[in-house]
Amino acid sequence: MSGHSKWATIRHKKGAEDAKRGRLFTKLIKEITVAARTGGGDENANPRLRTAILKAKSANMPKDNIERAIKKGTGELEGVDYTELTYEAYGPGGVAILIQCLTDNKNRTAADIRNILTKGNGNLGETGCVSYLFQRKGVIAVDGERYDEDTVIDVALEAGADDVTNDGGYIEVVTEPESFEKVLTSLTDAGIENTSAEVTMVPDASVALDDGTTRKALNLIENLDEHDDVQNVSTNLDIPDDFELET
Repeated sequence: MSGHSKWATIRHKKGAEDAKRGRLFTKLIKEITVAARTGGGDENANPRLRTAILKAKSANMPKDNIERAIKKGTGELEGVDYTELTYEAYGPGGVAILIQCLTDNKNRTAADIRNILTKGNGNLGETGCVSYLFQRKGVIAVDGERYDEDTVIDVALEAGADDVTNDGGYIEVVTEPESFEKVLTSLTDAGIENTSAEVTMVPDASVALDDGTTRKALNLIENLDEHDDVQNVSTNLDIPDDFELET
């Protein structure tokens, strides 16, 4: 899972930057709105909404923002009708990419995603062409410089986590989707704050490429992740721990 961990580390750092710019809040609000629309506004009866709210709270989103997003989803406030889309694609070197989107304009999003892929030497694939390479997992990141790794491991595994790794200064906790909420709550109750927490797609195995192709693929993945309609990008790209990222 080293490739996923390294990309996750990059995303954790980007998430902190995005939060400052407000981009992260925009994406979280979309997810809360759709979750409330599809499963109702009661978080106790709507696991997807409950997970979205936990993620928003982890990002320090104000309570008022969360409540407005829920009301837009349930129709109590006027809101935008978002559609969920998943694109499967190949990047440089044939690396697999899953792109999950929420959009109010499918044609615009499709054109934008295709354009980003073309410019980045990637291409869209058929439905099912890469999704079989991934499993849905809960992923929680903790700052390894703030918290003792053994303590995080003990709390996470006791709560039902599948795996705990330390990569790039971040301790990453991986869970089954059904255990995500319990593990996240246990870590929080133990006074362990997270830098990000989400249910996402994790690759079963990673693909290693040469440095030049890795850099091209990573640039493409980051460009996709920057798009406002893109909620999450998952990849099986293996990024070595000593790989020097461009800043």
